[in-house]
Amino acid sequence: MKVLVSVDLEGIAGIVHPVEINPERYDYERGRKLMTAAANAVVDGVLNAEPRAEVWVADSHGPYRNLLPEDLDRRARLIRGKPRELGMMAGLQNGAQAAMFVGYHARAGTSGAVLAHTMTDAILDVRIDGASHGEIGINTLLASSYDVPVVLASGDEAACAEFSALVPRAVTVPVKRGLGQHAADTLHPQEACERLRTAAGQAIGLHDSVATIPFSGPLRVEVDLHQPRSADLAALIPGITRTGRTVAFDADTMPAVYRTLQLIVLLAQTGS
Repeated sequence: MKVLVSVDLEGIAGIVHPVEINPERYDYERGRKLMTAAANAVVDGVLNAEPRAEVWVADSHGPYRNLLPEDLDRRARLIRGKPRELGMMAGLQNGAQAAMFVGYHARAGTSGAVLAHTMTDAILDVRIDGASHGEIGINTLLASSYDVPVVLASGDEAACAEFSALVPRAVTVPVKRGLGQHAADTLHPQEACERLRTAAGQAIGLHDSVATIPFSGPLRVEVDLHQPRSADLAALIPGITRTGRTVAFDADTMPAVYRTLQLIVLLAQTGS
């Protein structure tokens, strides 16, 4: 069995503030250690249940260079650095048979969620065929396009609820409860890792029973942007139309959707 573990940072136990996720701030090194420990717990849980499994860990936060390679479980392969075609879900194209989300967060605008956003703070909302999605939904749809079920998700309670609404039979591991955008009631990191290890072992046994999300192209995508200049830049992409702060495009496949969204994000983050 081949398993892709996509690891973000905002949804890790103990992480509540941008100081812990920003490489330019001192507390970021603590965040990296917590993130790596959570990834290791999931890798260990998968391999305890399926000793012959191949596990790829995709570093999926910010610069995609956060996990500490020398501290990662040596039985796993690390996917690191950007840009890359499938972003947070790089490794799907390697023949993955199951995927797991670790350290994920809720979509932009979610109340009672910690560090909620969608890909970047420059994006207010992403709608695919009219349905609002954050990274959880976008990445689940991308996995489904490869016929790969997402069998586990961890993060705060809001992120887990967002995922369960899409994939009700999968396993969730809430590791904190949001008290605001930068505040939470959080498990001790070691307790969170123990729960992740157990849950990963349970989840891997569900890969044949957790359904992917059926959909077909063409897909209509609308992106609400925070700044008018971001919409100006996004409208330069061929095939994109603009109405006010919303840009829209059509795509035949989810990988095509994902590539265009990544380009919009890069443009939205470009300085003036």
